[in-house]
Amino acid sequence: MAKAELFQKDIPEKERVFYYVNEEDDPIETKEQENKIEVSLPKDYQFIPKNPFVRLYSSALYHIFKLFGQYYERGYWQAKFHGRDKLKKARGKGYVIYANHTNPFHDVFGPAIAANRRIFTVISPVNLLVPGIGKFLPLIGGMPLGKTKKEKAAFNEAVDKRLAQKNCLVIYPEAHVWPFATNIRKFPAGDRSFKYAVRNDLPIFTMTTTYHKRKNRKRGDLPRMDIYIDGPFYPDPKKSEDENRAILAKQAYDSMQKMSKHNSYEYFKYIKKSNKK
Repeated sequence: MAKAELFQKDIPEKERVFYYVNEEDDPIETKEQENKIEVSLPKDYQFIPKNPFVRLYSSALYHIFKLFGQYYERGYWQAKFHGRDKLKKARGKGYVIYANHTNPFHDVFGPAIAANRRIFTVISPVNLLVPGIGKFLPLIGGMPLGKTKKEKAAFNEAVDKRLAQKNCLVIYPEAHVWPFATNIRKFPAGDRSFKYAVRNDLPIFTMTTTYHKRKNRKRGDLPRMDIYIDGPFYPDPKKSEDENRAILAKQAYDSMQKMSKHNSYEYFKYIKKSNKK
């Protein structure tokens, strides 16, 4: 698989196959993954900046990022968004979007265009090392997962605060990017990432990116995108946190499975090694 590029080039057809052992294999491997390097957060990392000038800079940068995202999504990927009106049902409160993980850069910009408010996205610390954009991710809403007990506590506190501010939290429960994948993979962390909506009594939505042939061949066989929003799905106040997490995880998975049926073009093939001929 070619390295992740902001403006993806058409991949030769013979190279558009990835043989995998399990769904946690990575078609795109970073230098850190290849060398099994653990990436930690900087010392005394601030999930929510205290400096007012940093917050102002972050807000300005986010608006520039979103403006570029409009061109990138609608221009480069010819993306069409469906069901955005459903997000209005969460008026006056924060919410969580769960999305399929199929494009390294669309997955940064897409939710910002789909959502009707500022987004904050749960990311791996390794993303902070992505050339060019990595160091800016926290400023435009990236929230890297902590590893130590102290970092995890600070991360959870920051997530709760951002949701209390009526923002949108974005999570990719499939964990690994599978470029142009048309299937929905199992969630490696199970229902754990659904705790944020449950403990804050907030609705969740799904965002499913699907792929289709373009009408012109200007970019070769590179597909265009249709993005579907579904929901809301609410925690049940009569059920326990564990029950709600399991129920919401199933609803999200089923919703994404249903929306993935809109895919009409398999640009990249994923074949399990046991089925390799």
